[in-house]
Amino acid sequence: MISKLDKYYLSKDEPLRSCLLALRDVIAGHDRQITKEWKFNFPFFYYKGKMFCYTRIDKKTGQPYLGFMDGSLMSHPALIQENRSKIKILPIDPNADLPMQYISDILTQAIAIRNK
Repeated sequence: MISKLDKYYLSKDEPLRSCLLALRDVIAGHDRQITKEWKFNFPFFYYKGKMFCYTRIDKKTGQPYLGFMDGSLMSHPALIQENRSKIKILPIDPNADLPMQYISDILTQAIAIRNK
């Protein structure tokens, strides 16, 4: 039986599907304590059992983004806060290569904040 999480990824058209699957693998592979979950009807990632980050698709643009739970404590030029009080996002272009260095730097920073 296919999980809700897998159904979510499989329901997306290309190139969005490949982008989201690649993000999933990059995030989960960054640290062995990051786990994949299905929460609030979209993919969520937990770190040491606590909500860490998630992937969503912007309703206006149709573009995916990563949302970071401790975003207000994070500082990176690629992160955007917009009208969110605690969460910052990293917009992702599904038609381009993933910004691997940004993603790695931001995940490392988010883990460091969680470990404080």
